[in-house]
This record gives sequence, structure tokens and C-alpha cells, in this order.
Amino acid sequence: MAAPLDDMFSFCVDPGKVAAGVEVRFIDNIKGKGLFAKRSIKKGDVIFREQPLVSAQFLWNALYKYKACEYCLRALETAEENARRLSGIPGLSLPHPELCRVRPELHQACPKCQVMYCSSECRQVAADQYHQVLCLGPSQEDPDHPINKLNDAWRSMHYPPETSSIMLLARMVAVVKQAKDKAHWQKLFSHFCSRAANEEEEIAHKLLGEQFRGQLALLHGLFNAALYDDQLSRWFVPEGFRSLFALVGTNGQGIGTSSLSQWVHACDALELPAQQREQLDSFIDQLYKDIEKETGDFLNCEGSGLFLLQSSCNHSCIPNAEASFPDNNFLLQLSALSDISPGEEICISYLDCCQRDRSRHSRHKILRENYLFVCSCPKCVAQMDELDVTSEEEEEEEGEAEGETEGDEMEDEMTDV
Repeated sequence: MAAPLDDMFSFCVDPGKVAAGVEVRFIDNIKGKGLFAKRSIKKGDVIFREQPLVSAQFLWNALYKYKACEYCLRALETAEENARRLSGIPGLSLPHPELCRVRPELHQACPKCQVMYCSSECRQVAADQYHQVLCLGPSQEDPDHPINKLNDAWRSMHYPPETSSIMLLARMVAVVKQAKDKAHWQKLFSHFCSRAANEEEEIAHKLLGEQFRGQLALLHGLFNAALYDDQLSRWFVPEGFRSLFALVGTNGQGIGTSSLSQWVHACDALELPAQQREQLDSFIDQLYKDIEKETGDFLNCEGSGLFLLQSSCNHSCIPNAEASFPDNNFLLQLSALSDISPGEEICISYLDCCQRDRSRHSRHKILRENYLFVCSCPKCVAQMDELDVTSEEEEEEEGEAEGETEGDEMEDEMTDV
């Protein structure tokens, strides 16, 4: 049972071509839908490229001066500016500055609130889609503005490393409020996974910590004060707000952009004499050591988005596809990690590389806490079978040991008699 083409593929680059190569099918009531190949896909092939319905930079990330386009999350610092800030070396100069793709001369600010965009196109699209509702105008720095109070409350509850943002919910509301066809956008959002009430609370618990009930009530009140709309009243009642939380918690895809990373990839592609290559690689290695010492692991402009087609990809601990953001913006690229046959399910990993190498128990704990499901991919099934065999052998050994003990006890009793 495939979803309508105009919905599931509408945010993809070249949706007709994508629809010819993959399809969304309903699997069962536990896994829900999944993405399947309709043709042979070779390792390294780009399966699709997709824009999010909505996206937002993480609030702490923005507060710590990771400058990103308010619409597409493109990094706004040049690679050199980025390297200087992250390394704490103000006079640092990067070789091959021409490889940096950031164009500050194209950047534009909203004339009312001064938030920044990477281009006039992004500023216009944001204004047309959601920014008229969310623009704070001269109140951008006013701590008493309802949206700023909402953001401050979120930051006080959700510390780095960040996994979501209350502004993703706000953009959903703003998009529908500004849309001419409000029903169409509500239908698009309805395609994302919904959860039962107890599961929604578990997600809220994971996002907000031990005091999630009180925190969720506070956020709900601030959310209503900032954004309430009669036409979306079902999103503003407590149950509806929990559902929005669940939707974002289970479907939000992390987005990372970096002008420095893009510059490094461009340097890697340079054809250089051996000595120059060695010097450049040495410079980059030392730069990353300086950054690690000064900044740690927080290198990118980070946020999250809701991607319609990508959200239909289920998890596997041995994925055959992976998502990336090669254009230094929110455009997601799904690429094949191995050959994929027609009819085969296309799966990604919800875990990072280090997490995938952990034990089955550890992987399941992470997936259960964050996504509320137990993985049944081939790797986990095989490890479960190994555990079952081990358990049976242990039970047999325990049984034999118990039998021996009982026999010994019986012999002792016979001797006593």
C-alpha cells in the first residue's frame, strides 16, 4: 500500500525519477511503512535527494555563535572564520582559501528582525513559508517576547548535546498558519509516525528528563501563548502537544553543516605533488588537534528537520544506505552503502558508527529509549539466536549440575541411613 506520489516524493529533487526507483510500502502494524527498491541500485549510487518540510537550528548551537542560514542551515562563516573560532587562533590563515564556497556578499538579513540568510532566495522562501508568523521584528532580543520565553524555557530543559528543538514544532505551526492550502500541509505532517499516549510520554521523558511532566506543561503553556491558532486547536490541547512532541522526537533527522568540513573535502580532492600533499595533510591534522583541544566535538552548525520520504526508511544495524548533507545545507542525500536488489528494503541506521559496534543489549537500549522499538534486523536476530543457543546450553549444563547435586545428596542420604 504505497502513499500518494504527490505527497511522499514531493520534496525530492526530480520526484518522478525517484518514484521510478523506489516505493513506500506498508509492512505491518509494528514496523509501519518502509522504503523498497524498484530497480537495481549499485553501491555508491545516490538513491534520492530531499528537502525537509521544516527544519530548525538547535537553540544552544545558535547561541554559541554557530552561524547558519535561518532557512536552509547553510554555514555562514567562511572556512577560515570557522577555523579561527573553533581553534581559538585569531590569526589563523587557511591555505587554498579559494576552495571555500561560502559567499558572504550574497548573505541577506531579514529587514525587520535581522536574522541572517545565505541568499535572497532563502530569505524570500522563508518569508513566504513561515517567517511572517515567527519574525520578532524589533523584539528579537526582548526576553519577554512569548517566542523568546519559549526558547529560553527549552534551553533550560534541553542541554547539549542537542537532539531536537522546540522551534521545529513552532515552524510546523507557522507553515500551516501561512499556507493557503492549510489542509494539504496538515496532511503532509500526518504522514509521519504517530504514537500511543504512553509512548509519547516516554519520548517526552527522554527529551526533557525526570521532571518531564512539569516541564511539558510549562512548554505547553508557553507554546500556546506564543502560537495559538483556532484552526490548529487540536495541536494545542495537551494530547495534541504531546503528539507533536512524539512526531518530532521519532522522526526528526539531525542536520550538520560546516564550511570548514567542505573546505577539507575540497582539499582532499586536490591533485598535488607529494611534498605539498604531505604539508597540507599535516596542516589539517594539526588544525583538528587544535580544534579538539579548544572546542571538543562540537564542530558543526547543527539542527534537525522532518524529511517525508527519508522518514519511511526503517532502521537496521547493518544498513544498506546512509544519509548525508554534502551541499553544506539541509538538502539530504541518501546513498547506497551496498548493492540493493529490486524488492529489497532500503534501511538506514539510527545509530552512529560507534553505537553500531556495541553489544546487542546496548544497541537495543539506545533504540528503545530514543525510538521506542526493538530491532529485529538480521544482525540482531543472529545475535539473539546465538544467545538462545548459549542459554539452552547453559540451562542443560545447569540441569546436569543440579542432577549431579541431587544425586550426591541422595547418596549422602543413603549413606546416612
